[in-house]
Amino acid sequence: MTDSLSLYIHWPFCLAKCPYCDFNSHVRDEIPQKRFAAALRRELAHDAARLGRRRLNAIFFGGGTPSLMAPETVAALIEDAKTLFDPVPDLEITLEANPTSVEASRLAAFREAGVNRVSLGIQSLREDALRLLGREHSAPQAIKALETARALFPRISFDLIYARPGQSPADWSDELSTALDLVADHLSLYQLTIEPGTKYEALHRRGEITLPDDETAATLYTLTGDVAATRGLLPYEVSNYAKPGCESRHNLTYWRYQDYLGIGPGAHGRMTFNSTLHATRRHRAPEPWAELVEKHGTGSREETPLSAEERGRESLLMGLRLTEGINAAAFQNRTSRSLTDCMDPDILTACLEEDYLSFDGTTLRATSEGRLRLESLLARLVL
Repeated sequence: MTDSLSLYIHWPFCLAKCPYCDFNSHVRDEIPQKRFAAALRRELAHDAARLGRRRLNAIFFGGGTPSLMAPETVAALIEDAKTLFDPVPDLEITLEANPTSVEASRLAAFREAGVNRVSLGIQSLREDALRLLGREHSAPQAIKALETARALFPRISFDLIYARPGQSPADWSDELSTALDLVADHLSLYQLTIEPGTKYEALHRRGEITLPDDETAATLYTLTGDVAATRGLLPYEVSNYAKPGCESRHNLTYWRYQDYLGIGPGAHGRMTFNSTLHATRRHRAPEPWAELVEKHGTGSREETPLSAEERGRESLLMGLRLTEGINAAAFQNRTSRSLTDCMDPDILTACLEEDYLSFDGTTLRATSEGRLRLESLLARLVL
């Protein structure tokens, strides 16, 4: 629906750069809080003036490390968004936080600012794994942050990274069970991968880091679903599990290929202007982005109309990640293309025969076997 949207606000600063991370995050000796608060508010107002009074479904503060933002900045941006758009009555407002003592001490202030859902970057409850991942917190700090968040927020999510060097299924089952016993209505689980340009890429190239083979990684993935299910969390997306009704509304906006406004350094968006869907992107580097906003009201670097072919491709790549799959009628309405026209017919037939996909003419879904190999499947399937 083009009359509604979600809002993503990017805070680009971190205390340290994790060796596996390829996100747009930056370390500064001193974070220019006032300058970036003013720039974010100005860019939000600039884009809201163009979009008009759209219905606002969710706000997501991501990064970087948005829990390094001053709580008053978070409060001001929430109030601006509610004033500039028409918020739904149960507006979801998520903020990502790490479980360092500095950030955990701010959680109450973020709750007071209006945040009603927190996503904690736990990543692991093992001290050796946290050191390997370059995290700034300890396992006791992670547990303390989970307990603090549980007392403050009605909805909590946390991230864990699996398929780490030397990780066994028994170790993963124990670690995941411990985390879920503490608190969870939503869980994001990410397989450790080697990303270009990261410290891990250099270590992997020199043979100093070895990841589990594909068979072990698949075993860990399957085990994840089994353990999560015992706590009532179901996989609604390839890497995300939730109790019914606790799915991330903001992230569902991405996967359902709906409109979202992204502001802040490097933020991407998909926005409908003049009945045409556009891909938007902000300047990646923080200080040049702020300078552009101060001069022009926006740090926009790209605003490109998407063709029907591009819309079809993007919608397929996102929608097949969802357990609910893709509705053929909604797909055609959004992309102006038939769902089957966007897929290689021979590969589609093979995927259906191998039970990697199911398609009843109304809904296309990846099966559990299909989700295990989704990335390679999509690379061949989508035209």
